[in-house]
Amino acid sequence: MLRLALGTLALLALAGCESLPQSPAAPAPVAPAPVAQVPAFPAPAVPAPASRHQPDSPVLVFRDAPAVPASAPAQPLEAASLVPFEGSREELRLGPRIATVDRTLRADDVWQRIRDGFAMADLDGPLVREKIAWYAARPDYLRRVFNRSRIYMFHIVEEIERRGLPTELALLPMVESSFNPMAYSRAHASGLWQFIPGTGKRYDLKQSWWYDARRDIVASTAAALEYLKDVYDMHGDWHLALASYNWGENAVARALEKNRAAGLPLDYSSINMPQETRHYVPKLQALKAIIADPKVFGLDLDPIPNQPYFATVTKTRDIDVRLAARLAEMPVEEFLALNPGFNRPLIPVNVNPRIVLPADRVEVFHANLIKHDDKGLVSWQTYSPKKGETLEAIARRFSVGLAQLKEVNGITPRNRAVPALLVVPTNSAAASGKRLPIMYAPPIPTPQPRTSAHRVKPGETLASIAAHYRVSVEDLRRWNPIGRLQVGQTLKIQTGAAPSGTPIRKPAGGKPKPLTTKKIISKS
Repeated sequence: MLRLALGTLALLALAGCESLPQSPAAPAPVAPAPVAQVPAFPAPAVPAPASRHQPDSPVLVFRDAPAVPASAPAQPLEAASLVPFEGSREELRLGPRIATVDRTLRADDVWQRIRDGFAMADLDGPLVREKIAWYAARPDYLRRVFNRSRIYMFHIVEEIERRGLPTELALLPMVESSFNPMAYSRAHASGLWQFIPGTGKRYDLKQSWWYDARRDIVASTAAALEYLKDVYDMHGDWHLALASYNWGENAVARALEKNRAAGLPLDYSSINMPQETRHYVPKLQALKAIIADPKVFGLDLDPIPNQPYFATVTKTRDIDVRLAARLAEMPVEEFLALNPGFNRPLIPVNVNPRIVLPADRVEVFHANLIKHDDKGLVSWQTYSPKKGETLEAIARRFSVGLAQLKEVNGITPRNRAVPALLVVPTNSAAASGKRLPIMYAPPIPTPQPRTSAHRVKPGETLASIAAHYRVSVEDLRRWNPIGRLQVGQTLKIQTGAAPSGTPIRKPAGGKPKPLTTKKIISKS
């Protein structure tokens, strides 16, 4: 009986724990809502410390949900089935929004695109401050340079961004040529980017009697950016890359090697270089500072519309330069500013099938070209002088002034030599036209090799002989049937000729580069 009584008391105690005491004013109990079947969240491995909860803060208690098979899909929760929240409520207040730059939005002004893309480390020092002061004291000069750049800048920035390069490079033609596509240096550097003949050929810039791609806006921009990328890949530093562009990548490499051997720093400011190169990067840094905040220097930069200024036309025919401008209904000066690569008043399609026109002039050009008589597109022709024929006689024969004949054929005023090919007018009307505002480039100078003899001395090697004459070992082998080098042997040496077998160095990520030093002379 005692065991039965104890069991009865235990059952009564359990029944009392299953219900809560009700107050007289309390509403009638509501049947519990069914529990939604949701995946159970794993409990945290370490409980939160008690100090995180303030005495008056509500404590959220998470109950374990019934486990469900992993393959069973989660069921959506219904608002009506949720237990009402009876705890205290707190309002969550967000702090001020952080301003961000959306790189997917294109600036309306090309100048702003350039500022947004500045990525080179800034250079500081007395030379930079000197160059800033020099440019700031010449606002008229800066305005002329900025105005000249307007028709080229969108294209240059597009090409820079397409390659992922710093947009400071868009300012480099200001240092090189003041954005004059006809700039021509005493070292025969030409165009916006001032390529010398040898470097131009390395980067597929064709140079002929008819056409010089070093002045071609599209071709030279692509070549310059590829060259800059290559020298950056070689040295891994933009200041050294710019010095290489001006001085030659191998000259910079030798300067770095000297510093490395002497335990000296290997940065741009620490290497020994010519004065021109020493001033070169500070000029670019000064222009960068001025364009970054022109108002500080009392300048107003007129916005450059962020859209293509020009387009290329490839389906053309042989046509006069002046007529092409007239069909596009634009001044010939502007036509030549976009097509500065042509050396003659005639554009032969087999030399370069592309001309560049303002984007809004392309349709006009095509419409007028269709209506124009095909036989009237050309008023100049080529002429091969006969043996013994003089320039004066040729000028009389084609009713053209001697000075004009020389100019359109790239013959200097004092030169009386008759080239193998000339361009002459087909009629007197062509010869009587106004002078074209174009630099008729003289023929590209080609050095004539001189042959000398060298007698091999004791201790000499092919490498030492090649270094003495500044040629390559491959050249020596090409000029001489060399087996085993012997003392007293006579070797033929050609000096003044471009080496054809120079060794190759391949910069990381770039194209192979000859080790011969190429120097680009800046025009600023």
